[in-house]
Amino acid sequence: MPSPFPGMDPYLEQPAFWSSFHQRLLVAIADAIGPQLRPTYYAEVETRTYLDEQDEQLLVGIPDALVMRSARANSSVATNEEAPVATRLRPVQVQLPMPEEVKERYLEVREVGTDAVIAVLEVLSPKNKRSGEGRTVYEKKRRTVLSSLSHLVEIDLLRSGSPMAMVGATETHYRLLVSRAIDRPTADLYSFNLPDPIPSFPLPLKSPDADINVNLQEIFAGVYDRASYDLRLDYSLPIPPPALSQADQQWLDRLLTPLRTQDGIE
Repeated sequence: MPSPFPGMDPYLEQPAFWSSFHQRLLVAIADAIGPQLRPTYYAEVETRTYLDEQDEQLLVGIPDALVMRSARANSSVATNEEAPVATRLRPVQVQLPMPEEVKERYLEVREVGTDAVIAVLEVLSPKNKRSGEGRTVYEKKRRTVLSSLSHLVEIDLLRSGSPMAMVGATETHYRLLVSRAIDRPTADLYSFNLPDPIPSFPLPLKSPDADINVNLQEIFAGVYDRASYDLRLDYSLPIPPPALSQADQQWLDRLLTPLRTQDGIE
């Protein structure tokens, strides 16, 4: 059964599903474009690894300490009858934020023979879109690609978080950026919202080779079906944050009413 949404399914933005969906989508894109790249190019799934904090605030508990407490608060000198009493405090069990190893996957289109990176394709993760090490690492990688001769395709299928820096973009739910090396700093931005299909986009290659057309909506539909998300996603739950506008929420409720009624939810 296909997704009830015409484009991106916002229920996949839940943390329980996003990581797996992210990996599946990248591999599916690589598989879809692979035959069109032959025999001059090939697609490789690469991994970016870094350490990030699980929590931003470091809370330290009270250690086990030996405290000398006088029986008379106002007395500065203890007598034999008023000897200090040793009181051992019991420790409190606390949880410390530990650095976690984060692995983010992305695609590189490389030239056969030279292995030169012709294009980099990124699907943004939640850590890329909020402040912290994940965004810092990605922005550094983004600057490196933008200052190189490689093309950049940046796919943002997350409504939450802060979009990547660009001038002239309007506020929409989702974004798809195609930055051709020869056209920088100008790039093509495909902006779309929840009610819209995911747009297809051109994947630039090395001149004079023609672009490859990538039907991202079709690829998404295949991932959704193979992963059986229709059996795993609970559309009776509220949409993952952030909250929708009133108009978008009404649209979503109308869209999901038949499915919820069928399941006996309403």
